[in-house]
Amino acid sequence: MSTMVYPREEKLEKLSQEEIISNTKLVIQGLEALKNEHNSILHSLLETIKCLKKDEEANLVHEKSNLLRKSVEMIELGLGEAQVMMALSNHLNAVESEKQKLRAQVRRLCQENQWLRDELANTQQKLQKSEQSVAQLEEEKKHLEFMNQLKKYDEDVSPTQEEKDREAPKDSLDDLFPNDEEEHGQGMQHQHNSAAVAAAQQGGYEIPARLRTLHNLVIQYASQGRYEVAVPLCKQALEDLEKTSGHDHPDVATMLNILALVYRDQNKYKEAAHLLNDALSIREKTLGKDHPAVAATLNNLAVLYGKRGKYKEAEPLCKRALEIREKVLGKDHPDVAKQLNNLALLCQNQGKYEEVEYYYCRALEIYESRLGPDDANVAKTKNNLASCFLKQGKYKEAEILYKEILTRAHEKEFGSVDAENKPIWMHAEEREEMSKGKHRDNTPYGEYGGWYKACKVNSPTVNTTLRNLGALYRRQGKLEAAETLEECAVRSRKQSNTGIDPIHQTRVVEILKDTDGDRRRSRDSLSSVKYESGSETGEEA
Repeated sequence: MSTMVYPREEKLEKLSQEEIISNTKLVIQGLEALKNEHNSILHSLLETIKCLKKDEEANLVHEKSNLLRKSVEMIELGLGEAQVMMALSNHLNAVESEKQKLRAQVRRLCQENQWLRDELANTQQKLQKSEQSVAQLEEEKKHLEFMNQLKKYDEDVSPTQEEKDREAPKDSLDDLFPNDEEEHGQGMQHQHNSAAVAAAQQGGYEIPARLRTLHNLVIQYASQGRYEVAVPLCKQALEDLEKTSGHDHPDVATMLNILALVYRDQNKYKEAAHLLNDALSIREKTLGKDHPAVAATLNNLAVLYGKRGKYKEAEPLCKRALEIREKVLGKDHPDVAKQLNNLALLCQNQGKYEEVEYYYCRALEIYESRLGPDDANVAKTKNNLASCFLKQGKYKEAEILYKEILTRAHEKEFGSVDAENKPIWMHAEEREEMSKGKHRDNTPYGEYGGWYKACKVNSPTVNTTLRNLGALYRRQGKLEAAETLEECAVRSRKQSNTGIDPIHQTRVVEILKDTDGDRRRSRDSLSSVKYESGSETGEEA
């Protein structure tokens, strides 16, 4: 009789599904063989029973045959169970196959979903860029249409010097072009113009008209705070210039200056410094180290450092720009005076008051001799010098300068000063004297010749001078005179859109409140004084 071999029980738990199926098949084969063997034995026993004669032997054979039948039944039951296991295995295999198919479909759907998401994101980006381009083009179209409407007036009408003095361009984009004195001095009656233009152009490079137009467009956007339009416009122009002319080209340096000054307006000082250093390197390489454009970039870099409080780093840059302008334009050129103003401010923030007075006095001398005593820069420089005097406690010298500014403004509007034609500060002091006698003069301002309505009071410089002198009067105890000047400044402000410099006024009041022992205190109170930059107005430190 054949013997069945079963796997050990301790190994059954470790069998995989395939091993279980394989072992089941082996068991089925063994059971089939055992069944056949039992059937053959049972058949032989039945044949033997027929041949036996004795009853005892027949009973014994019958018992054996019954045992064999039971064994065959058990074998058939085992075969049935094994076949059920095989059927279950086939079903599980079918389920697993279907499961794998479903997983493959899920993976494919996930991939398609991710692809659709990427396509949607790219489409949204393209749509956003298209909308920005459309908005930019619409703005450029409006600007060009506006410029086209004004073009016919530009050919026939040139601005007067008085109008130029009242202009308040965007400080932060000044000093971009080295020969901007040609544009600034169209209404002047001085011979320095032609010499300055020739000197500025001696390097053989002139900024293209398209860059000047782009510069004006950027100024307009920056003045409106629309940097989201100004910055992409500059970057696109810079990319086009680098493609057509290469990186080391003067036009690229000019565009870097424009973008840097826009970044400076946004207080992105690191990006602005990087661009200005790059522009400086290009201009030195292509135009020479003594070109006016190099001086302009040096000045912009110095102003940037001044805004960050790095006065020691800014001072040598400003001095080098001054040397270049003195060498190229001459020591008595107005642009030299503007550079002297910037250098004076840097020294003032470091407490170098002797150098500050020297630089301001020299700038004042240049302005008065070349541009005349009525030029706006004369009043601005006197105002800056007076602030320096206040910081040192030289109140009498500061008072004299403030009175000179107001007297000159009065003479320009109403003629020479006499007993019947007095500037506002004289009226203020008269009212102070009358108030001490307890007879306050309530004469309305209209009887002062309408001074507060005219006489350039709507100029920020003169208006600031009124308030500064009023603060100085208060420190001296002249309250009536101080109120007179302050009321005049307030009324003029209401009638003008230009306004005044409240930061400057606050700083002057703080300086006047300082005691003599506090004169060496923090230098940040000088941040109200203006940097004189490129064309007309100066940068705030």
